[in-house]
Amino acid sequence: MSDSGISFSRLAFCLETIYLFTRSDYKTIFFPVIISAAAIAPSAEAKRLIHTAIWVWIHLLQANVSNQAYSAHEDVINKPWRPLPSGRITVDEASRFRWFLLVVCLCLSGWHGAGILSASAALSLVEILHDELRFSSDPLLKNLCNVGGYLTFELGATIILSSKTSVDRTSLVALLSSGLLILTTIHAQDFADADGDSLSGRQTLPIIAPEGSRLYMLVALPVWSIVLSMLWDLGPLCAMLFLLMGLFVGSQYFRFRDERHDQSSYLLYNVWLLAAHVLPMNARSRLLGW
Repeated sequence: MSDSGISFSRLAFCLETIYLFTRSDYKTIFFPVIISAAAIAPSAEAKRLIHTAIWVWIHLLQANVSNQAYSAHEDVINKPWRPLPSGRITVDEASRFRWFLLVVCLCLSGWHGAGILSASAALSLVEILHDELRFSSDPLLKNLCNVGGYLTFELGATIILSSKTSVDRTSLVALLSSGLLILTTIHAQDFADADGDSLSGRQTLPIIAPEGSRLYMLVALPVWSIVLSMLWDLGPLCAMLFLLMGLFVGSQYFRFRDERHDQSSYLLYNVWLLAAHVLPMNARSRLLGW
């Protein structure tokens, strides 16, 4: 094989490895964060969408590499196709790559201004707390890290997309409600991973309270649907549709309890969560007033 052929194969291997780091989170973070930013930004500029997407993706890659460098033993069961359990990269290589990405993220954010640099630094701090300091091993601390991660993603994306240096009151309320929503429901992601989490000794709500955590989802999602419909002043039809969505997703978690159904339930939860993050647009446009 020629040198060019070897180089192309190596490049393709590296690009696929990078994709596999982020594969699980396009539906949970990448697209939801960008759509959420477009919904809550004071004035979204279409030409800045590419800047927003690049910023979100590179920070998502940093977060994924950091997290997966510490969870390879869990991924052997939960996600064996990821780069570490599949042998595409070693733990040492992933750790070095993680710190390189942190520098890249800070430099990119500094180019966008002090506000974005602060969001990037905060996200990096959250990753250190979650992974290096093992906050991920405690259910409450893990959820707080999840909130911090989501909020810094959303804050950075919103500021870049709107080309403002700060957010207005509507955006601030949307970010705060997003934080509370994630804090109280994000353990939806832990049901499908219970076997791997149990093997690693991680305590998550589905492990601590297998029955109570499912009953909680059955109640929490409809309650949040009602609260958010009132907060963003949805019209009666939109409010009813959103409530039915919450009832349906909550009932899926309660009725079906095997890993395959938990994975599909988590996908449905992300659809509901995405819808919840679109609701603030009603405060600016009244598009959901019917």
